[in-house]
Amino acid sequence: MTTIQIASDAAAAAVPPDLRTHLEATRTRDAIAIQQAILQAAREYLADQGFTELLAPVIGPVTDPGARGSKQVDIDYYGHRYKLMTSAILYKQASLLSFEKIFYLAPNVRLEPLETANTARHLAEFHQLDVEIAGASRDEATAVAQGVVTHAVRRVLERSKDRLEELGRDRDALAAWLDQPFDRITHRAAVQRLHDLGHRQDPLAEIDWEGERLLSADAPRPFFVTDYPKGSRGFYDRENAEDPGSLRNFDLIAPEGYGELCSGSEREYDYRRMISRMRETGENPAKYGWYLDLVRGGIPASAGFGIGVQRLTRWIAGLDAVWQATMFPKLPGVVSA
Repeated sequence: MTTIQIASDAAAAAVPPDLRTHLEATRTRDAIAIQQAILQAAREYLADQGFTELLAPVIGPVTDPGARGSKQVDIDYYGHRYKLMTSAILYKQASLLSFEKIFYLAPNVRLEPLETANTARHLAEFHQLDVEIAGASRDEATAVAQGVVTHAVRRVLERSKDRLEELGRDRDALAAWLDQPFDRITHRAAVQRLHDLGHRQDPLAEIDWEGERLLSADAPRPFFVTDYPKGSRGFYDRENAEDPGSLRNFDLIAPEGYGELCSGSEREYDYRRMISRMRETGENPAKYGWYLDLVRGGIPASAGFGIGVQRLTRWIAGLDAVWQATMFPKLPGVVSA
């Protein structure tokens, strides 16, 4: 990769090789071939479940407000200030006015904090498999997420054995859990487990990156973390009426230390509760005019999730870092091709 500027020593430590070396590497070809099998499997599974694939927007007047210190990218759109998409969540909910089950293969741009350049799990430009289901519960959304991941792993094991072998991936580690349900723990239980391990996890915040790694390293198979505290996630995650202060949401964590693959939730769809949640999270409702106009007129209750394509590829292929799962990697703080 031709590097013009490196913003920090942490970023420098995680810089990929020059672009020609990366593009010509056998590892890159193997990783992208596995990624192709993953995407084919995901589309196959979702089509069989009755989902419609839509093309995701790239820009809009607003986007997911984000979290964990990431910043949005502004562009000039005919004299108006628009955003590059950090997530398609608002458009996913809107799309349910046309179709009951939808998915995108959505590009995202997030200017992640510089310290994420050496986590091996963060990119400034990446793709998500975004799924949304009208009328669904969290349990129905997690079942689809498990189905997508399990089907993708099966197809890779069937069709890309040689690629996995070239990369030195332990195929037995992938195959061992395929016929088992994913485990599930609450955020509270995850925090307690981390405290028992000596990790100082804030009980009111998302599981931090090191906490995710510790939980992931200790897991025999993928698992869900549910019921994050209300202040830790965006206004679109629905609060649990039976457990005020917690959200009807989830993360999917890969085993073997690879960390988070997916985030999802039941969505808030009631206009008054949406306004209240926006204000609680420090968002100005006036920014979300087109979206709130739809919510006021009525949008379906729903649940959905987004799976990081490069993160899923990294785990299944057994790669050292997520940049190895993309042709033209953009690392936080590293200016490159």
